[in-house]
Amino acid sequence: MSRPVIFTITATWDSEANVWSGHCDDIPAAADAPTLDQLMDRIGAMAIDLLPDNHPGVEPSSVFLQITALRDIEPAAA
Repeated sequence: MSRPVIFTITATWDSEANVWSGHCDDIPAAADAPTLDQLMDRIGAMAIDLLPDNHPGVEPSSVFLQITALRDIEPAAA
């Protein structure tokens, strides 16, 4: 097995559009999705397509995606 390669996706919640916006500069890829799981799926698919051009020699089976998500706290309704 190849050594693991970890790419970090940075995601933020867009409350106006009701989507997560994420990007990974190392792949490079960017996408929007209503859930974090869907965002991971979309950027994961992009990673597979972009991997040969941006990281030749890295096997897709050795790639792992890590997500860092940022969302503001909404006060509880009184």
